[in-house]
Amino acid sequence: MRAVKPLDWPERVGPAYRFVTIGVPTVDTKDMAMLLDSNDSQLVLVDYQSRLMPAIHEGDQVLANAVRLARTARLLQVPVWGTEQNPDKLGPNEPALRELCRKTVTKMAFSAVEAGLLDCLRPPVRPSAGNARSLPRHLQKPAAPSSPERSTVVIAGCEAHVCLLQTALELIEQEMDVWVVTDACGSRTERNRDAAFDRLAGAGAELVTTEMVAFEWLRSAEHPIFREVQALIK
Repeated sequence: MRAVKPLDWPERVGPAYRFVTIGVPTVDTKDMAMLLDSNDSQLVLVDYQSRLMPAIHEGDQVLANAVRLARTARLLQVPVWGTEQNPDKLGPNEPALRELCRKTVTKMAFSAVEAGLLDCLRPPVRPSAGNARSLPRHLQKPAAPSSPERSTVVIAGCEAHVCLLQTALELIEQEMDVWVVTDACGSRTERNRDAAFDRLAGAGAELVTTEMVAFEWLRSAEHPIFREVQALIK
């Protein structure tokens, strides 16, 4: 990602100056996505559970935004995954949200990554066909995933400073491109929620809002489902 760019820099020689070329680090942004792409995105919704949400600061609005995200994702054929923390104690995710998820991963660990979420986000590798395994290793082609991998994870959930934070950080460690939807995240206190956002931003996550996600996925008012998505937001 980092390259060295030549730069002329003044160097004092006696009473005058001459310019010498030095190398300074620059960031190569050609592979950095500045806008979300619906074709490369997956949505993860963390622990919007019936016995937890009443304790969440502004929980009704947080849940409403999560449902908007999920409905927008479904309209744009973006895969939606859910998680539930200890559902025997905290109850299931809210039904309006749960029914929009392809699969809901149940867990006891605060991070959902090792509980099976990563298997959902990364498709299984397709076995090699024919007698490729009989070839020398340097002639073998790497096995291809069964479907194209979507490397961008749009994520939101509760509590922001616990399960959402730990799941997002572990996804970053797995080299996923993580975008956190702040107005669909919540904690019991604003301080804990905001501290989570600070830490996530410092770790490399992008912080966005529900409307930012929706309009970046659409890109244009000429998109065939623009009006349907717009109706979800208004």
